[in-house]
Amino acid sequence: MQGKAVFLDRDGTIIKDKVYLRNPEGVEILPGAGEAIGMLNSLGLPVIVVTNQSGIARGYLSEERLGMIHERLEYLLREDGARLDAIYYCPHHPEGIIPEYKRDCTCRKPSPGMLEMAAKSFSLKLAECYMVGDKDIDMETIHRVGGKGILLGYNKNLESGVAVEYVARDLKDAVRWIIKDLTS
Repeated sequence: MQGKAVFLDRDGTIIKDKVYLRNPEGVEILPGAGEAIGMLNSLGLPVIVVTNQSGIARGYLSEERLGMIHERLEYLLREDGARLDAIYYCPHHPEGIIPEYKRDCTCRKPSPGMLEMAAKSFSLKLAECYMVGDKDIDMETIHRVGGKGILLGYNKNLESGVAVEYVARDLKDAVRWIIKDLTS
């Protein structure tokens, strides 16, 4: 499986989506998410989170606070026997109020900058990677590098014309599809 990885969006994919999550104690792992990540871990596939965190640019939380949230996420996943290989986040937003984060960038999804950073660190072939997320921008991000996108749940984004390789009920269903796709 060398050169392959699974990218995961954070909010609505691994944890319950809370608007601008600021408190580490507010991290709630979605049912089955830890087990699903553990399945990927057992295959030796890197599991990499890529998440837009414009709350930093908007002044809702600091990068230090985000680090605490991610530490809590990793702790809870470890309790489920799972681990993340890396977490990449984009703190930028063109409408932000914090000057150093107020900008357009190449890391904010749907731009593939976070995927490209991970590809360098993990020697990935992005066209052989997967991305699981709950929004159209997640699908657009992975398609920009030629990979496969798995959308969680049926939502209005399917009507926007965005392409998806599979629509999954939840992360566990998505991982089963990825495993089947890898072995076919």
